[in-house]
Amino acid sequence: MLAIIEAAGWPIWPLVLASVLSVAIIIERFISLRTTEVAPAELLEKTIQAYRQQGANNDMLKLLAQSSPLGYIFAAGLRNAKNSREIMKESIEEAGRASVHQLERFLPALGTIASVAPLLGLLGTVIGMVEIFGAQTPSGGNPAVLAHGISVALYNTAFGLIVAIPSLIFYRFFRTRVDSLVVDMEQEAIKLVETIHGERQ
Repeated sequence: MLAIIEAAGWPIWPLVLASVLSVAIIIERFISLRTTEVAPAELLEKTIQAYRQQGANNDMLKLLAQSSPLGYIFAAGLRNAKNSREIMKESIEEAGRASVHQLERFLPALGTIASVAPLLGLLGTVIGMVEIFGAQTPSGGNPAVLAHGISVALYNTAFGLIVAIPSLIFYRFFRTRVDSLVVDMEQEAIKLVETIHGERQ
């Protein structure tokens, strides 16, 4: 691998950095976007039970808000449980926007890597071509310089695609995952509002 990097020349180093960032973001998002971390299945039932037993006290709301993004939304709603349905719903929507922002964290960076990596590979290709043409003289070209230029061009093109394709796939995957989680949280929040205001058992 090190030999390939050396053969590709200095233009490959931004691609190596982009690949490291991409892998780190993918691993972090896989961990953070698990359903058990974002919207635990039994959280609504436990929240309603705790609210009926002890009300919306500060300790309960603090623990709930720190438990998960869905818990943060529930806590925002329960702080306004004694107000009208509209006020409670509005506070949930505000908390929901903040939670969605957290769920989308690092995804713009992953999308940027997916878009920029082929361009970085193209830059390496152009630099390799410049070296190839620069090696040409009226009496002929230097085979060593010619071979190095071809290596820079081809390795950078290939590595740019190797970085971009998985980054784009996982970017699309995580965007779909976030959209699905947002729908689930919206449904759970509506159930909480309806239960607190006596519209649902």
